[in-house]
Amino acid sequence: MTDGTTWLADRQSIAFGGYHVVLARGLSLQKLAKRLAATLRYDTEHIVVPVGDHTGTSLLELMDDDCDVGLRLGSVGDWTYAVAYGGWQAEFGPMTPVSRDGAHVCLLEYEEENGKPVPPQFAYFHDGRLLAAFNLHLDGSWGYEKVEGEPATATRLQERLTAASLPDPERNRREVHRAALGVVEEFFGLSLPRDPIVSGTLQAVLLEPA
Repeated sequence: MTDGTTWLADRQSIAFGGYHVVLARGLSLQKLAKRLAATLRYDTEHIVVPVGDHTGTSLLELMDDDCDVGLRLGSVGDWTYAVAYGGWQAEFGPMTPVSRDGAHVCLLEYEEENGKPVPPQFAYFHDGRLLAAFNLHLDGSWGYEKVEGEPATATRLQERLTAASLPDPERNRREVHRAALGVVEEFFGLSLPRDPIVSGTLQAVLLEPA
């Protein structure tokens, strides 16, 4: 049984400070990890170092400092997924190349403790193209006045958000966040198993300089 994605809107649902989750269809766990390592914003190549099965807490304890980036990896149905830990904020580059060669890739990200503040973000890519992206607070900030991307997909997603009475300035942001996740979950057929991610063990890797 899967749990959808709306639980990501719960405070500290994965780790203190927000979440960075990538789901992929058409990529193995190993290939997803390698492609994510290749997007890190550093001047050096990074490699994927398996470190066994870990909870989120035990992976953070294993890491040298919060500047390192680690991933916990799993699968649900047709999707593989990677959950980032450590100093992931602003360290990953564009997800577009991760979706090359026909892969479907979804990014869900929220820097909850960023003081600016940064709203939660959603983006969906396929075969090297951005199909849809928007700010899950639906407040017009950070350059998102509406769903952006390829018109055929972005327009239909915008219609679904409107049908769900979003945006709604009378609702608090966490409720809007949860409702927007529910729309993209249904629209794209997304789901994440909460218990394995929050309290269970999953395959883990570190992304380290080569």
